[in-house]
Amino acid sequence: MAFSSMPFLCVFLPLGFLLYALMPTLRAKNAVLVGISLLFYAYGEPVYVLLMIVCVFGNYLLARAFPGRPERSKKALLGVGVVLNLGMLAFYKYTGMLLETVNILTGLSLPAVSIRLPIGISFFTFQALSYVIDVYRGKAEAEKSFFKVLLYISFFPQLIAGPIVKYADIAHQIDDRTQTPRNTALGLRRFIVGLSKKVLISNTMGAAADYVYALPAAELSMAAGWIGAVSYMLQIYFDFSGYSDMAIGLGRMFGFSIKENFDHPYIAASMQDFWRRWHISLTGWFREYLYIPLGGNRKGKTRTWINRLLVFFCTGLWHGANWTFVLWGLYHGLFLTLETIFPRKGKKSLFGHLYVLLVVCVGFVLFRSDSVGQAGRMLAAMFTGVTFNAGVAAAATAPLNGLFFAALAAAVIGSLPVGDWARRRLGQRSWTRPLSYAASVLLLVLCLLSLSGGTYNPFIYFRF
Repeated sequence: MAFSSMPFLCVFLPLGFLLYALMPTLRAKNAVLVGISLLFYAYGEPVYVLLMIVCVFGNYLLARAFPGRPERSKKALLGVGVVLNLGMLAFYKYTGMLLETVNILTGLSLPAVSIRLPIGISFFTFQALSYVIDVYRGKAEAEKSFFKVLLYISFFPQLIAGPIVKYADIAHQIDDRTQTPRNTALGLRRFIVGLSKKVLISNTMGAAADYVYALPAAELSMAAGWIGAVSYMLQIYFDFSGYSDMAIGLGRMFGFSIKENFDHPYIAASMQDFWRRWHISLTGWFREYLYIPLGGNRKGKTRTWINRLLVFFCTGLWHGANWTFVLWGLYHGLFLTLETIFPRKGKKSLFGHLYVLLVVCVGFVLFRSDSVGQAGRMLAAMFTGVTFNAGVAAAATAPLNGLFFAALAAAVIGSLPVGDWARRRLGQRSWTRPLSYAASVLLLVLCLLSLSGGTYNPFIYFRF
């Protein structure tokens, strides 16, 4: 069950929120949240919900074992936690990739193993691991209540698509938070904004991208290649930022404050700026739990470059069990390293923005492609595919309809900080709030009509 599905919007969310609101105490509300979170996950993964509970319980016990132990013993326990969490992630996510790679490199014919990937496993294992590490470091207290740790990791708004939340940022909210009509309304409005990003923009862009990536090589021209690449760049941003908005909005409806995960990354003027704005929770996770422990930038330039490339190797691998993701990560790591070797001086410029858009767009070709070969064909078409004939022209223009251009215009506007600009210019005028809620109702109606009338509703980040 996804946030942008009709059963969730029409049944699960209204009934779950009503039951939550009727509970007289915060303890009862937390119990309801645990119940509906497990039900939410079990709807899509009835078997793997048990795996998630076991994961939470194991990390709960490890954290409880830290206090009072000597440092050597605590380090050993931390090592166990790292191995168990990453081992579980590796088994379910990378076994097939590992066997395939061994077969290619050695010429063996090891049998392929098909292991169904638990939804959101990369997110909940990283949250569990951050909890154990923070307790070890003394940045968070070992929680005595297993159900509070279970609520933290299984909390359904951010369980399957992030953002990645640190326990220290949310622990006090589990014990002390308020639910007000205003926060509920603001949370619902934010949820609808995210839903609209996903359903009205991302899905439309995704249909165009899927069409182009499915074209045979003979019909793949420069125009088609760029249409597919730009469409996917917009699809993945509005898909993932849309789900982050929905998670933040749902969290607010239930009284939680979840940190922002995107900050208009497509207006960045450098790749370093881009990664300060894109998937902020994941960037912060790798910086705090991998880059800094490796030495960060404290051990000389060469070591800093190696650390950065290793971090982005892991960032790419985290996204998927395919070497295209690894290449995407290394590609970004390379540009970040080049920016430190050849720093750009001066203020932001149009050239800087265009440079970032080009680098990111080309990188997402690697990210979207099913194989390195497909990525090569797409990139070749984008930069060298100058072919003119009726068949190629028809293939390139097939996805370009009125709905596509409307979604494209909305995507361009939505990529800019238009909302921030409007709030600064208009302030708290009496008519702005009613207008925003009226617009939210209209967007919700459009989303429901789109979902009820169509079957195309892919969930990009759920596989991570």
